[in-house]
Amino acid sequence: MEHITYDQFAALQVAIGTITAVQVVEGADKLLCLTVDVGEEESRQIVSGIRTFFPNPEFLVGTQAPFLLNLEPRTIRGLESQGMILAGQASETLALLQPHQRVPAGTRVM
Repeated sequence: MEHITYDQFAALQVAIGTITAVQVVEGADKLLCLTVDVGEEESRQIVSGIRTFFPNPEFLVGTQAPFLLNLEPRTIRGLESQGMILAGQASETLALLQPHQRVPAGTRVM
């Protein structure tokens, strides 16, 4: 494992976001397009390869999870992804990381 400095860690902007809408990305087996409230003026669009773990993507609406916000935007299948959802994966299982109680969208993760 490669170590990073505290300053490198501190440069990561991670906040709790609330998923407000989900769309299946047409022509992509693994992609979902999430609309996420992260406490900013406008919601963010996050494209994520988690579709195979959620047979009913609407299940995600209302879910809170941590998102990496200062990741450089990337265009995936013609959609701009403005961050990344954080989750744990072991083999064929994906676990969303969630606060044990609801918090305001945009709450910083430390």
